[in-house]
Amino acid sequence: MIAGIDHFVLTVSSVEDTCAFYQRVLGFNRLDEPDRPTALLFGTQKINVHEAGHTFEPKAKAPTPG
Repeated sequence: MIAGIDHFVLTVSSVEDTCAFYQRVLGFNRLDEPDRPTALLFGTQKINVHEAGHTFEPKAKAPTPG
């Protein structure tokens, strides 16, 4: 049985614009750590935010912003 999800990834055109939106509209918290992707936090959930063309490994086969 699946108990939860560790995180998922959004591939975006702009990390800054995306984070600003999620913080302003939905109240998410931003997490920036050295050598880690930017993350958005809400409760116990985490969304890693990858900028198209600058993604971290491993990554999806064909990451596309949208």
